[in-house]
Amino acid sequence: MSQTLKQLSNSQRTVDHAPVFIGEASNTALLQQLDNWVGRGWLRALDRSFATFILEQDPQAQASVLLAAAMTSHQLGRGHSCLDLAATLNAPDFVLSLPPEGEEGNQLPSQWLLGLGVEHWRRALSASPLVEDRDGQQRSPERPLVLVGQRLYLRRYWNYERSIAQALSARLSVATVTPEKLASRLDALFPDAFEINGERCSDWQKIACALAARGNFSVITGGPGTGKTTSVVRLLGLLQTPAVEEGKPLRIRLAAPTGKAAARLSESIGKAVSVLPVSATVREAIPTDVSTLHRLLGSRPDSRNFIHQRDKPLELDVLVVDEASMIDLEMMACLLDALPRQARLILLGDKDQLASVDAGSVLGDLCREAEKGGYSEQTTAWLNTHSGETLGAPGLQLAAGLGDPLAQQTVMLRYSRRFDPQQGIGRLAKLVNEKDAVQARSLLEQPSAQLCNLKLRGEHDAALTDVIINGKGDAPGYRHYLEQLRGLRPASDTPWDSGLWASWAGSVLSAFDEFRLLCALRRGPWGVEGLNQRVAAELHRCELLAGEQGWYEGRPVLVTRNDYSLNLMNGDIGIALWVSGPNAERVLRVAFPRNDGSGGVRFVMPSRLVEVETVFAMTVHKSQGSEFNHTALVLPDALNPVLTKELLYTAITRAKQWFSLIEASPGVFEGAVSRNVQRTSGLALQLQDELATVQRT
Repeated sequence: MSQTLKQLSNSQRTVDHAPVFIGEASNTALLQQLDNWVGRGWLRALDRSFATFILEQDPQAQASVLLAAAMTSHQLGRGHSCLDLAATLNAPDFVLSLPPEGEEGNQLPSQWLLGLGVEHWRRALSASPLVEDRDGQQRSPERPLVLVGQRLYLRRYWNYERSIAQALSARLSVATVTPEKLASRLDALFPDAFEINGERCSDWQKIACALAARGNFSVITGGPGTGKTTSVVRLLGLLQTPAVEEGKPLRIRLAAPTGKAAARLSESIGKAVSVLPVSATVREAIPTDVSTLHRLLGSRPDSRNFIHQRDKPLELDVLVVDEASMIDLEMMACLLDALPRQARLILLGDKDQLASVDAGSVLGDLCREAEKGGYSEQTTAWLNTHSGETLGAPGLQLAAGLGDPLAQQTVMLRYSRRFDPQQGIGRLAKLVNEKDAVQARSLLEQPSAQLCNLKLRGEHDAALTDVIINGKGDAPGYRHYLEQLRGLRPASDTPWDSGLWASWAGSVLSAFDEFRLLCALRRGPWGVEGLNQRVAAELHRCELLAGEQGWYEGRPVLVTRNDYSLNLMNGDIGIALWVSGPNAERVLRVAFPRNDGSGGVRFVMPSRLVEVETVFAMTVHKSQGSEFNHTALVLPDALNPVLTKELLYTAITRAKQWFSLIEASPGVFEGAVSRNVQRTSGLALQLQDELATVQRT
């Protein structure tokens, strides 16, 4: 929290107009204030319109109800599923999208809510004919707002949370079943004892397989390189082996939230299946093609609804969903609605990454206690009997559980095979995750083959351009892919249908993925928009690009909206290239990796691409599901609400070999490390309530 906002929240500084207490304000005055906030970008026009809708439906609505409605709508735009009344009154000025230091001379939420208590606000909402109070006896499913304790929801999002909680509760309440020959099959898949520095440790991959095999819902979480993909492939081998032996192979589907994540999973699944210690028949029965969730469910154009839902469920026995941290509430509700009750659902993801762009933090809510363990004595004994594994390891203390069904089906993988947690990228990610800014800074200051820390002397410091274009040491910059583009181009007389064009385009795409510039923001000189323009201009100045505006060879583009007619998904990246046309003429086409897991390339006419943007720089959110040999993160020159340890951790762990931190101003990195993503949600509480209800009955 910046010092200025602390002063705003604590003392309600003097402004041009006297503060208006919400209990005394007219609705006209409040709507004028909402217009004021919209004009400054603190509130969305949509949020103001929702308050107007509430007033139209109830002309006698109190101003406190209208303000709560606008704030609840605004929270959705910031990723929260609801408005926490108590938290809002505790820090009112953080509910709106305020700039880092606020503005002088404008009334703030803290001034309007001054003196309002939680119970008073709650009573006003409960009395409204447009609010259903779930703590009361009367149910009013037609009302647009839902009040649960101190949480206020738009009805649709309360319904999403409730449907997810009910669906997961039903799955977690099914009696566990121990598959036949489980112990011997696990030993065949995990023939070697797991050791670290010669010391026997718990094999969490084996534990994950064992627990997932006994139920129809499980969560496997862990950081990069901890073996989530390896674990799930062995799990699929474990499940598919007896099914194939009985002549009834399981129908298995694999999915991910974005096209890029799906392509990565398809590649890694294919490699893992090829070395799986099972029969060739079983390996053939394990799919390697991965679909996006939208394609799996069957999107309908211009509709929120999917083809597959409760009345037309998916035809499958096992569903694996990777990068589950990116799944928002609405998508998870739709996915569970379309899933047959008897089918297994396995969620994979890193709980410490950024939450979904849209409202909700499903994986984070489900994995709140994952690090502690929380396994009951019964689960511990069952694991030891059927897997030979004991829970615990040197230096690891797990909390004993009392039988929470979710904890018994959740496993956190704890050992990274990719990063050394004691140095380089692995060490930095661990320190950031632990909010240890002092040690993280110390590590960045030390000479390292994996880490680079660039402190800029101003917005136009040439050192930034140098890193982006040329890289740092062995770490590549964007010059690398442009040299590949020029150096490997087929001869101009190569026929248009020759495979050489696709092979060349694939090499250029692969080279482009060697490096990526990440940003925390979209706008401003340190955001995606400003840096994309700067990079294109600099590459053009260095004669590495023929242009910097419109379509030009070498322009990388990001698809920003699913286009099913072109089979392009949100997050797909292509590069514009000159290729030979059918009549031997030179034509500009955009090369994209195929989304079918084949590793192939296809070409699309630029004129058919409407929802795309240049992507030399991309937001950290958009980078989820991707990995790059060299990742550079540019931090802005002032602390911003989006800067959190989760954003830093996600950016750092996108790098496979080298990570560069580029700082425009001192102190911003430390400020971000000290802050968590705060997603207001009631999913965990709803799931607890649903499980408690099932257990009582």
